[in-house]
Amino acid sequence: MSSIPPSALPHVAGQDTLKRDVTAFQSFAIAFGFVSIATGIFTAYGAMLATSGPMGIWTWPIVVIGQLMVAFVLGSLSARIPITGYAYQWTSRVANPVLGWVMGWVSFTFLVVVLCAVDYTIASTVLPAMLHYTGGTFDAWWITTLVIIAQALLIAFSTKATQAFNAMAVTLELIGMSCLVVLLFVVGWYRHSLDFSLLFNTGALSHAGYFSLGTLTHVGPWFMGTLLGAFTIVGFESAANLAEETNEPARVVPRAMWQAIVSVGALGMLFLIAITALLGDVGAMTASPTPIADVITRVLGPVVGSLLLLLVIISIFACGLVILMSGTRLVWAMSRDERFPGWQMLHRIHPTLRTPVNATILVSMVGEAILSIFSRDTDALFVLFSAATLLPTIIYTVSVLMYAIRRNSLPPSQGFSLGRWEKPVVTLALLWLVFELTIFRDESFFKPWLYVLVMLAIGGVYLVWLLATRGRHGLAMPDMIAVDAILDADKGAEYDTAAH
Repeated sequence: MSSIPPSALPHVAGQDTLKRDVTAFQSFAIAFGFVSIATGIFTAYGAMLATSGPMGIWTWPIVVIGQLMVAFVLGSLSARIPITGYAYQWTSRVANPVLGWVMGWVSFTFLVVVLCAVDYTIASTVLPAMLHYTGGTFDAWWITTLVIIAQALLIAFSTKATQAFNAMAVTLELIGMSCLVVLLFVVGWYRHSLDFSLLFNTGALSHAGYFSLGTLTHVGPWFMGTLLGAFTIVGFESAANLAEETNEPARVVPRAMWQAIVSVGALGMLFLIAITALLGDVGAMTASPTPIADVITRVLGPVVGSLLLLLVIISIFACGLVILMSGTRLVWAMSRDERFPGWQMLHRIHPTLRTPVNATILVSMVGEAILSIFSRDTDALFVLFSAATLLPTIIYTVSVLMYAIRRNSLPPSQGFSLGRWEKPVVTLALLWLVFELTIFRDESFFKPWLYVLVMLAIGGVYLVWLLATRGRHGLAMPDMIAVDAILDADKGAEYDTAAH
């Protein structure tokens, strides 16, 4: 191929470089913080009660196993191509740059909508229960707007402070959620409030056809429950989006991915069992906009309940923080390769702050725009979290399928390998993802699909313009020597761009 542009070598000394100071725990905290038990379950549990009843929680283990298989495959990719931009970089280098650009745009589309879904949870489900007020769509909009602005300011001014806050929040979430689970079981047992028969209750839904796969436009009630886990256990690959800021990324990032899923899977299942066994009046809790907050406050009392809800707010804020930071890194990576609208400004790293300030501003502004559109709906939270579940499923499916097709021609792994388990892991990951995609045939997902199509249309216009002005070769990615340069830089080796 032609010579590699300096922008393709992010670790060559220069203005547009990121500081490599993310530790192994911080990498795990990024993956865990994005997944976030508190965020996902608080957001989607109410929708699960409405569509699947309490028994829907038993879809959780299926999702955990399926997403763990996906994480192993993505971890194998990240160990071979440890570059900021994750799916965009992997697809561009393993498949072709045009498909890579599409995957980058889809990833951007996912990150901005999941940012809204996560931060909207604070305003729509947690604060009303904590402060005892009935919020409307306008209240949820302006509170979420302030949350996004606060996150953007923190990310823009200090990556180190952002990582420190997230690490602190993840530590608190791990300890706090563990204590919450224990308290719920102990206090529930002491008060004789635990009713484990509720774990097999279908709520207002009929037993007839409950486990059916559904029809062409409808999904069976129990299988709709998979959305709870599918929305929660996503974003673990965000650790790969900070690969160029992570020490030993080829070894650390894959481990951070699967460890995040295992810890979230185990703790999340225990939390779901405790909350569901303490539901009490299933009908009333199904109708409540804040069922989990209601249960916590009723069982543990208003003081302890409020303290735990404050912990949940911190966890959700940290989750949104990681999402926004991941989005800025993706925009920066695509802009560095001159492949994102406005790349001339967005690839710049602030000379003093050493952060991609312009990219941070853009992602937060797009998030605010999407929030303004969706927040007018009374079912805004369902639309947002559904779109934020559909998009990563598409990203994961393309990535795993690409790995399955091209696995024999991938560059060698630098720290993680599936070994003899590669074929069964890839097969299980694909089966799970195909099944998950079929869930979105249900007509209730019309608005999420519409969002995806509109965003793809916007991106398609820009891609056509790129191809028309540059041609296919103008979109060509630098070859694999860029990866080698990054790995060499990690070892302190010098890299001479003139030689390439």
